[in-house]
Amino acid sequence: MLTNSSPILVTGGAGFIGSHFVLDWFTHVGTPLVNLDKLTYAGNLRNLESIANRPDYTFVRGDICDRELIDRLLVEHQPRAIVHLAAESHVDRSLVGPQDFLTTNVQGTFTLLEATRHWLATLPEAERAEFRFLHVSTDEVYGSLKPGDAPFEEAFAFRPNSPYAASKAASDLLVRAWVKSYGFPAIVTNCSNNYGPLQFPEKLLPLILDRAVKGQPLPIYGDGMQVRDWLYVTDHASALRAALELGKIGETYNIGGWNEQANLDTVRLLCELLDEFLPDSPHKPHAQLMTFVTDRLGHDRRYAINATKAERELGWRPKETFATGLRKTVRWYLDNRAWVEEVTSGAYREWMETNYGNR
Repeated sequence: MLTNSSPILVTGGAGFIGSHFVLDWFTHVGTPLVNLDKLTYAGNLRNLESIANRPDYTFVRGDICDRELIDRLLVEHQPRAIVHLAAESHVDRSLVGPQDFLTTNVQGTFTLLEATRHWLATLPEAERAEFRFLHVSTDEVYGSLKPGDAPFEEAFAFRPNSPYAASKAASDLLVRAWVKSYGFPAIVTNCSNNYGPLQFPEKLLPLILDRAVKGQPLPIYGDGMQVRDWLYVTDHASALRAALELGKIGETYNIGGWNEQANLDTVRLLCELLDEFLPDSPHKPHAQLMTFVTDRLGHDRRYAINATKAERELGWRPKETFATGLRKTVRWYLDNRAWVEEVTSGAYREWMETNYGNR
């Protein structure tokens, strides 16, 4: 029987956003949680060591495309909600190998939807009414904004410009179709660029941090004037918790940090913080390490989120400004160099050479 003390099932809970959501859940809610993660290159169970031995926490290594596994987990754990975070999420990787993105983001979401739909049909109506499926997506589905354009709103048309964005747009549309066709109890969130501790160092901020500390060139795509709306990851976790509790079935909520920054300015701010935190570094000023490289294919010029609906209907607003969040982020990476060295394995170094070696 589904109750408020029934577990939730989180997919991708060992990833960057997923691990923060799991930790946030046990801090603020504390009911049982099942974490399903394939543990690909960006999944890291060390992120969850602090809760690994809790009796109300269960980790399952597995693939969201495995229908037999999903069916078994639903029957065994009887979750009251699914928070679907599992995804391939790096644009550059999608340009090199789009197949993995279609498999995980599209086929995997389809598998979850169908398994959950058939399982819900076996439950009494009252229990079905309590269940929620929270699908976590990205602002990149909306495409690119011009400098004077209004920020993305939930009703904007999808115009994805990368294989990653297209795969997430497809998954969003699958969820919408299941809501409309089957009355499936889903909610969708589309977030802006996340940053913070525990982020795999392929993304901009941890990549720049790691290379700057080592005195390596800091690659800036194109002219560096691509604008992103930065969202501190713990603010995102709290937004997902609010969406799960208060979100309306069939609705989409844009989650943003109200922090638009050009990539070039972001890297300069990061370098200034490194100059402050590492006064004896032989690489000061770290901004001298910036190197402009060939822009990536289909690089979106500007993202910006209008998060008014989330504020109004979910009672949520980010706590961190970009200045406070970036300071916390830089400090964490400097204090946790062993974590960075551990995750930047040989496979990571091979990827860096593939993506940046000829730029």
